[in-house]
Amino acid sequence: MSPSRTDDSQEYEIPEPKASYDINVPYMPPSGEYELRIKDRTEFPEYLPVWEQGVWFDEVPNFEYHDPALRADKSKLHLFTEGVKAKPITPKMGTVLTGVKLENLCQAGKDELALLISERKVVVFREQFEFLSKGPAYQVNFMEHFGKLSHQPVTGAVKGFPQFHIIHRDGNKEEIANFFKHKTTSTIWHHDVSYEKQPPGYVMLGILACPDVGGDTVVADMSEAYNRLSPAFQGMINQMQAVHTSENLIAHAKANKGLIRSNPVDSTHPVVRVHPVTGERAIFTNAEWPKEYIGLKEEESQVVVKFLLDHIRMGHDFQARVHWEKHSVVMFDGRTTLHTATVDYDNADQARHLFRLAAMTEIPISVADAERASSIS
Repeated sequence: MSPSRTDDSQEYEIPEPKASYDINVPYMPPSGEYELRIKDRTEFPEYLPVWEQGVWFDEVPNFEYHDPALRADKSKLHLFTEGVKAKPITPKMGTVLTGVKLENLCQAGKDELALLISERKVVVFREQFEFLSKGPAYQVNFMEHFGKLSHQPVTGAVKGFPQFHIIHRDGNKEEIANFFKHKTTSTIWHHDVSYEKQPPGYVMLGILACPDVGGDTVVADMSEAYNRLSPAFQGMINQMQAVHTSENLIAHAKANKGLIRSNPVDSTHPVVRVHPVTGERAIFTNAEWPKEYIGLKEEESQVVVKFLLDHIRMGHDFQARVHWEKHSVVMFDGRTTLHTATVDYDNADQARHLFRLAAMTEIPISVADAERASSIS
């Protein structure tokens, strides 16, 4: 069902929670001082998070998906035009593109961008002020080229555009200090909203304000993580499935009297998925959304999941650290990467403000399904 809004829709003030579910998720202070305090500290105040009443989203039904990367010209002549330069972040993953203006990309150029993201997994664009200045409606339209956009069930969004997930930290020194009284690290290795039936395959992050130093995003190559495993271990996890759920996020919002826009969503996904464009196999599990590993007893799943997450955390040789610069935009492949923010700043002097748009793609393809399709063709 499409989102609906009642006539008396208004911004909703969320009280400060007792404890942070995720230190990167913004919560609006209970007083009206929020906008007065920070409106002059961001270049893009229209992207400050709001919580609107009267908005509800039913679970997204299955939909037919056609990946734009599959129709792209592999030469990428519409993307790599004169003056465009590419610099790798690591040998196998990540590319920084300079000389590209996202607002000037034609349809074929967007298809080629989808192919590049599928191949390199992370693409960083610098100097995108014009694209960021075009506003939420333009950016939503741009990302809809890559898939159906997800909607945020509890967190702050752009007013009138619930497709945006807004991350905003400014003057949160005390909250961050309180977080680290209870936690040893802020890192949460995750796929974005993997509880959806058709999780995001193409994700955009746009930086609106950032510290000069700190607040980087770290990305892990889940295809390379899979390739490092022994054939015996690969064979075991190839057959595994996990139930991903948003129930913890919804429960946390309820406990803190926050606004909720949907019921919890549960989806069953393969622990190893096959990329429809590159054919790569990638580990598809994370530290945030899976709640059950089907067919394993509790003690067994604890051992397997701990091993996989430790493997990912310690795999610095298949990770890339993306440093944020003013007016940068990052797009990454949600099918073959995990990522985490790094909270190594206190926002005393500079805010960290960015938006996320996530384009949902195909139902995750299991190894068995890919092999079956290959044998038929």
